Amino acid sequence: MTLFSNPVCQYSHRVRLVLAEKGVTVDIEDVSANHVTEEIFEANPYGSLPTLVDRDLALYESKVVMEYLDERFPHPPLLPVYPVARAQSRLWIFRIEKDWCSLSDIILSDPNGDSGWTARKELKESLIGVSSIFSDLPFFMSEDYTLVDCCLAPLLWRLSQLGIEIPETSQTQPLRDYMKRVFERSAFDESLTDLERELKM
Repeated sequence: MTLFSNPVCQYSHRVRLVLAEKGVTVDIEDVSANHVTEEIFEANPYGSLPTLVDRDLALYESKVVMEYLDERFPHPPLLPVYPVARAQSRLWIFRIEKDWCSLSDIILSDPNGDSGWTARKELKESLIGVSSIFSDLPFFMSEDYTLVDCCLAPLLWRLSQLGIEIPETSQTQPLRDYMKRVFERSAFDESLTDLERELKM
């Protein structure tokens, strides 16, 4: 099994995080988004990262890859057992991507432009506004660590890169505690590339 992974991209990071949580041994090939190889295009017509190759199977789009890994390596499970709860987790992932990841992508594409500044302000205010949802449960709307956390943690790790600082207030403390909790997981540490570690330095 080989994962073609962008060493600085949150979407590749989330797949590496799932692999680390599962304890799966895989060959990880770091690939710059600007230097996608012919080998990747042969497996993935879009040439996008991450791309997972497992024998004759090639998968791309991070959510598809994450769910495949969760089903192929069922322990520990990273999606709930029951259909309603699984659907809710998928919906949370969709909302994280639509509401937050899309803003981070805008910031990275135009960090000093008007669209970047607007997206930065919107993302910061949105995260601060939902801080209280982390008060009651240790993980995102769950007692258990799930694929939702695997999507959210790489985004939160990149806040300083995005020019966003979550202030230390009573309102934001639940979010800051959540960030500390997920960042301290051994699998999260294992999932980081050297370039990603530098984001926190």
